[in-house]
Amino acid sequence: MRYLLLLEAFAACTALSGASAFLQSPGSVRRQSSYSNSTVAQERAEAVRDAYVHAWNGYYEYCFPQDQLQSVTNTCNDDLNGWGASAVDGFDTALIMQLPEIANIILAYIPTINFNNATNEVSLFETTIRYVGGMLAGYDLLSGPLSNLTYANNTENVPKLLSQAKALADTLKFAFDTPTGIPANGLYVGNQSTDGGETNGLATIGSLVLEWTHLSDLTGDDQYANLTQKGESYLINPLNPALAEPFPGLFGTDVNITTGDFVDNSGGWSGGDDSFYEYLIKMYVYDSDRFAVYRDAWIKAADSTIANLTSHPSSRPDLTFVAEFEGTMLINESEHLTCFDGGNFLLGGAVLGRQDYIDYGLELVDGCHDTYNSTATGIGPEIFSWNTTTLPANQTEFYDQAGFWIEDAVYILRPEVLESYYYAYRITGDQKYRDWSWEGFLAINATTFTPSGYSEIDNVNTPGGGDKLDNQDSFFLAEVLKYAYLIQAPDAIYQVENGGTNNFVFNTEAHVLKVAGTPV
Repeated sequence: MRYLLLLEAFAACTALSGASAFLQSPGSVRRQSSYSNSTVAQERAEAVRDAYVHAWNGYYEYCFPQDQLQSVTNTCNDDLNGWGASAVDGFDTALIMQLPEIANIILAYIPTINFNNATNEVSLFETTIRYVGGMLAGYDLLSGPLSNLTYANNTENVPKLLSQAKALADTLKFAFDTPTGIPANGLYVGNQSTDGGETNGLATIGSLVLEWTHLSDLTGDDQYANLTQKGESYLINPLNPALAEPFPGLFGTDVNITTGDFVDNSGGWSGGDDSFYEYLIKMYVYDSDRFAVYRDAWIKAADSTIANLTSHPSSRPDLTFVAEFEGTMLINESEHLTCFDGGNFLLGGAVLGRQDYIDYGLELVDGCHDTYNSTATGIGPEIFSWNTTTLPANQTEFYDQAGFWIEDAVYILRPEVLESYYYAYRITGDQKYRDWSWEGFLAINATTFTPSGYSEIDNVNTPGGGDKLDNQDSFFLAEVLKYAYLIQAPDAIYQVENGGTNNFVFNTEAHVLKVAGTPV
């Protein structure tokens, strides 16, 4: 297959000389406005697109319209409601990659989904970021810059993307029928009931507001924005700050949905908390006039993170990681999920004109690059630590060289390191981040490839990745391949920092949503 030839051709490529980074003195930020479109970048982008086609073809042959391909056994799962998650999640990637045949299959399919029937318990959070976000992104692109990709016999389905997003939100909105308006996350849509959980999490409450506000703006119906923004208000202004906020602007993880009180003071920028902080600055990017309060909350969290959570491994003080916390005690541990943080600081620094945030973001990107660069596969682990009090004896040498040791060695096709490379390139213009992304993509392709797609692996520090875990996650199509493609692709209006501003903003599943306010 042609993409395999391209990958083999590039596997031995040496890094190209880096373009000059546009870095100015503290307090002054020069916005990047032009990007190289070299032949090498074009060929890399095409290779990533071919990988998407390979992943799609296996899913389409064996599983469509089920949720996900189990790419070793060529069986399927419906772990994400049974509504065709890989198709909806991968929709805007197919559009951005200019793959009209695939995109039109998905466009014709989405109006047929019955959101009142689900195969299992529905996560409000996962369903919002994958399905609502995916449909709204498709609508924004096909009613805007990529309208030419719609086949003539499919044009009537473009407005149905919005109506289906609204229908799904209407199905889910009973989640907010709680004494506080803080939503439940575990839902049974068939009988409109919840799992009975007493709490919900910082990220699962705080990562709905972008998609549901955009839905309100597109439909003219404020209820969706109002529902999610009310839940968000308990996070930004906690009722019990003495417990909830051990550091300024940094919060615990779980909130009682009946009282609105935080029930713990443990947190960080890792899974369970991550996208709450991510969305604070992205809401400001979405509409800087309406959401200055979110900007201010992000600045408070960012400054507090720099002051209180910054950590340097004893064996590699040149590296910078963000620690987790229990109260005011730091935990020197992090996750692949956390590696979005460099990109988030970079975005905040660019739109706020803060070189200090950009510099810090680049330090975090360097740290996460080290987690990839240090393993046998060239892919970073799920969980890593630099806590020397629990350092296993058989990882001492590895820790001395890498600056971290591996707690959980799996790789489940996560995007966050490539995501931060993308922001680093778009905001600095430095070619090395393109090269790092390409190296990461080559490692992922070489290690996770199967004849029908790509698979999670069980050990990033074993040559070949150890056993394949037989799942091709929908976010591999939505995020990993999108970020790997966009960093090499020509500039476009939906790219971060297009012409020095942001006309679109990426949700936490990498779905591109058109901003409502004046682009910043």
